[in-house]
Amino acid sequence: MVKRLWLLFAQIVTALLAILFIVGTFKPHWLDSSGFNNLGGGLLSTVTVKESNIDPSTPNPGSHHEAVKRSMPAVVNVFTSKNIAKEKKRNKSNNQNGPHQNDPWFNFFFGDQAPNSEDTNPSLGSGVIVSSEGLVLTNQHVIEGADQIEVALADGRKTRATLIGRDPDTDLAVLKINVPNLPNPITFGKIESVRVGDVVLAIGNPFGVGQTVTSGIVSALGREQLGINTFENFIQTDAAINPGNSGGALVDTRGHLIGINTAIYSRSGGSMGIGFAIPVSTAKEVMESIIKNGGVIRGWIGVEPQNITADVAQTLNIKTDGVLINGVLKGGPADKAGIQPGDVLKKIDNKNVSNITELLNNISKLAPGSKASALVNRKGKDIDLEIQIGKRPKPKSVR
Repeated sequence: MVKRLWLLFAQIVTALLAILFIVGTFKPHWLDSSGFNNLGGGLLSTVTVKESNIDPSTPNPGSHHEAVKRSMPAVVNVFTSKNIAKEKKRNKSNNQNGPHQNDPWFNFFFGDQAPNSEDTNPSLGSGVIVSSEGLVLTNQHVIEGADQIEVALADGRKTRATLIGRDPDTDLAVLKINVPNLPNPITFGKIESVRVGDVVLAIGNPFGVGQTVTSGIVSALGREQLGINTFENFIQTDAAINPGNSGGALVDTRGHLIGINTAIYSRSGGSMGIGFAIPVSTAKEVMESIIKNGGVIRGWIGVEPQNITADVAQTLNIKTDGVLINGVLKGGPADKAGIQPGDVLKKIDNKNVSNITELLNNISKLAPGSKASALVNRKGKDIDLEIQIGKRPKPKSVR
């Protein structure tokens, strides 16, 4: 008898719980008057949580909001359109695309180019307002071959842009826009104050999603001989930068410009934590030259140089520092000065040259038409020569 009563009691309790569960799930408000809330069977009618009493206007510890607030309005989106028929014709007549074009590791990060008609091919990049006169600094490859350039400000306004000039050797270009109430231009930082390990922020328009900020650190300084540009002195960073960031700003925690984002090291085209930016010092120097001269005028002597590695030195029995001259342009400045293939160029304008980068940088700073001393070593003997510096020709890839 007792066993049957327990069995009956258990069945009744089970039935009541089942009814309560069904009512609590589908008609929870029926239970409000019984002290249950609408949480599906909870016993509390209110929940008390602990809220912060900090003033919402107070920055969070470690926040870079103020740096972003100062610099982001000066970063713009750059849209270009190209006539596809003209582009194909240009490409057919010019097949020199530079060493980075076919390298799967190096990618310029401007947006995907998806034509919306048969005539135009829009692309997307970024730029930085650098003066109150409406000058915008961006990458040359962002606007290369463009038939029309449009700039979108951070506040949503759009305007046509005029190309002032460009420098393919450093992959920089200067645009001009005319709009009222232009945002404050970005403040240029000092490259001398940048250290490896410094926190940096990359601002741009990745994948066309809209203005975006990512953070990281300076991974290295003075990266060169990467085959991206002719003149290289990159800031390397691990801040996430992706297609659409090209030409955008790399800023420090003060919101000051320290670089122009240019390329990434990637198999997929997306960020892999290795990005490269042109230092602000180079950007400023090139920009000023473009504004003044319409381009950058550099010195040139017409040689084909090669770095002297241990293997090269042993093979050719070279026992001196310098740069090996593999070839000399006939009739060029070096040829006229008496430099020959096989010579080791040790000094130019009384400055030591130990690699190709130093040689290019030293010669490029010399004024075309000026004369400079050169010290070469020929078959173990040092020879002093005088070279009349020529003007560096424009790269063939410039359209």
